[in-house]
Amino acid sequence: MSSSFVTSGSWGKPMPWRYGATAIALHWLVALLLIGQTSLGWYMMAVEHEPGADQYVVLHKSFGLMIATLFVVRLLWRLTHPRQPLPATVPRWESRLADVAQVLLYALMVVIPIVGYIGASYSKSGVPFFGVPTPRWRTPDHDTAELFFGIHGALAWALVAVVALHAAGALKHLLVDRDGVFRRMWPAALARRETP
Repeated sequence: MSSSFVTSGSWGKPMPWRYGATAIALHWLVALLLIGQTSLGWYMMAVEHEPGADQYVVLHKSFGLMIATLFVVRLLWRLTHPRQPLPATVPRWESRLADVAQVLLYALMVVIPIVGYIGASYSKSGVPFFGVPTPRWRTPDHDTAELFFGIHGALAWALVAVVALHAAGALKHLLVDRDGVFRRMWPAALARRETP
């Protein structure tokens, strides 16, 4: 039996391998937070010169710290719980593309908050966590902060592109291939068994 399948209870039929509840919860929680954080970042930039814009900056920095912490948990989970390969029916090029996309996703989710944190550390407001100041380790420098914020923004666009590719692949498996790959990461309570 392929490592991509497990045996289902009393029926003894091969069923697609699924991620565990913790992996699924971390995946969707990080995904939703990233969507919200990216949207907040774009909105924050659109209103940055308007009164009250500072509150969005504080929220963006605070949620950035939360997401970074949560991603460390997810990364540690992944290192101790390797994912199973895609089914043999998936073309080699598609499997390779999925691997590359996943590496890029993890790399960007590591680099983006680090670059953002460095930029925020050089800003006048520092890195407050929901209004509570965190220790400063750099003297404010507007030009340096803007440099890192520019890199942070460019990397965020790269993340959007890779996430879009990842989502397109997932939807292809769900709507076109109907091979159970999408359901590996779908909450069990919402998943429906595919018709043979």
